[in-house]
Amino acid sequence: MREMLTGMPWWVKWIAIPLIALVVFGGMIASVIGFVIWLLFKVLLFVAIVGGLIYVVRKFMSSSTSKGDW
Repeated sequence: MREMLTGMPWWVKWIAIPLIALVVFGGMIASVIGFVIWLLFKVLLFVAIVGGLIYVVRKFMSSSTSKGDW
């Protein structure tokens, strides 16, 4: 590949080829980025729900043990 680009101007290497790659693979890149963002949102939602559950259970356990109901 390096031999093919040896005589080319700088703008072909640094502007034209990346633009062609974005046009050809743009949809795939966008879908991968969208999937990563969706997955990150799901992970954060899971962490928030589990954290809330742990908080509620600890609050309930501390309030029930301090009253001596057990």
